Amino acid sequence: MLLFLDIDGTLLPFGAGDPYPAYETPFELTAEAAVHPLLARIDPALGPRLLTLGCELVWATTWLDDANACVAPWLGLPPLPVVHWPDEPEDPGPLHWKTRSVVAWAAGRPFVWLDDEITGADRDWVVALPLPERALLHRVDHRHGLTDDDFGVVEEWLGGR
Repeated sequence: MLLFLDIDGTLLPFGAGDPYPAYETPFELTAEAAVHPLLARIDPALGPRLLTLGCELVWATTWLDDANACVAPWLGLPPLPVVHWPDEPEDPGPLHWKTRSVVAWAAGRPFVWLDDEITGADRDWVVALPLPERALLHRVDHRHGLTDDDFGVVEEWLGGR
């Protein structure tokens, strides 16, 4: 089971207007991660919690390889595979620009995709595909990032496999 993971708005909350909690990580950091000003908004406890889901974690973020240089160490995660986005923009339309690439990367395997920009159009498009396996596209509230409720949705879905 794959779990595609966005960073901005999913792990790194923004837009709530209130000051965000500042976390310290117990994990060893790279030089890049140690100086990144926004990482303190990411709760490092999310890393071990993501690992307990038993999924193959994959970065699906505009951070690309910087996700492994900065965010993975902050969360105590090993380097993860990274979805690299096409150079050409997607056709305009109702789908999020990541949707086709995430589905292509999954290559028919079951997957969870956590992102703060998923819409009903993305879910409808994926449901209409002749996928051999199931997919959960879950929208995370960008103001709070991943919460216990989000983990509950994923855990319930994974338990129904």
